[in-house]
Amino acid sequence: MNIQELRIEIDKIDNKIIDLLNKRMNFVNQVGEIKKKNNEPVYRPEREKEIIDRLSNNSKGKLNHQAIKSIFQEVFAIARNLESEDKISYLGPEGSFTHQAAENNFGSSSSFISLNSIKAVFESLESDKSKFGIIPLENNQEGIVQETIDMLGSSDLSIVAEMSMSISFVFASKCKSVSEVEKVYSKDIAFKQCKNFIEEYFDESIQLVPVGSTSRAVSTANKTKNSGAICSRIAAVEKGLPILFNKIENSSKNHTRFIVLSKNHSNKKSGNDKTSVLVRLPDGHGVLANFLQEFHNAKINLTKLESRPAREGTDFKYVFYIDFEGHYLDNNFQIILKRYEDNIKILGSYVRLI
Repeated sequence: MNIQELRIEIDKIDNKIIDLLNKRMNFVNQVGEIKKKNNEPVYRPEREKEIIDRLSNNSKGKLNHQAIKSIFQEVFAIARNLESEDKISYLGPEGSFTHQAAENNFGSSSSFISLNSIKAVFESLESDKSKFGIIPLENNQEGIVQETIDMLGSSDLSIVAEMSMSISFVFASKCKSVSEVEKVYSKDIAFKQCKNFIEEYFDESIQLVPVGSTSRAVSTANKTKNSGAICSRIAAVEKGLPILFNKIENSSKNHTRFIVLSKNHSNKKSGNDKTSVLVRLPDGHGVLANFLQEFHNAKINLTKLESRPAREGTDFKYVFYIDFEGHYLDNNFQIILKRYEDNIKILGSYVRLI
């Protein structure tokens, strides 16, 4: 077949795809009506994962899991908007890693709100300006995002989904050489993730200035003489700041875990769930050890344990952030919850993606 004949065949397939997508959206409308009657949430991350996994397993052609996920995230976004036009807030500005995570999870056709701080994302959800919010929780090289944990402790919002994204940084500047750079702007945790690059290319006189996001770092460096930014490639390209160095992160396996937050949202069991909780325990010998033994006895696998200052009075007290496998409604955890109901704050149960 020549190229024109091949294009005719492609056009025929495209027409069939459109017909099938329209039929799919008709069923989506019917599902949406049922959800409204039953007061069920529109966003179902466990259902989306189930669909993507099934299609990936059934795919016999050139489309791999990531390609299928990218295509259907857009389909899901359009379907959700037909059911309910929910806004999604994220730690911005546009071009930030969180913005990329938001689009990866909700599709680029969703309605997004860019905000300047993690606190602002929480406030947008609490005031119903947005339905969902996306913020970073931890980096696999440098650990937890402290502000996120602190805000989770003081908020009634729930974690409804998680995602992991590979993080790669560039160094961008209008300076022709790093020897001209006097200030470097970036997010505080990004400095840690690029520590080796900073130590190799700059001396002790360099000023490392933390800002709200890596995208804001680009904007600031763009208008500040003798400065540069550690940022994403997308942010540098979008704002026209020349890139001097690529892939400056300490590790090529640098990943950040992002979470989706919402108010009054509860996920159904998926059979492969993760639960996050905050725990405040009373003082006493062996209290923490006894508490952790409860999980061992219940055959519940802990995947993360992190301590944070409780910030109560002048004493040195701590709150513990814990992730474990399973749903909070599972019987083995409910037994623990009844024993420690005054000490455990459930942050959410959601389908396990990491």
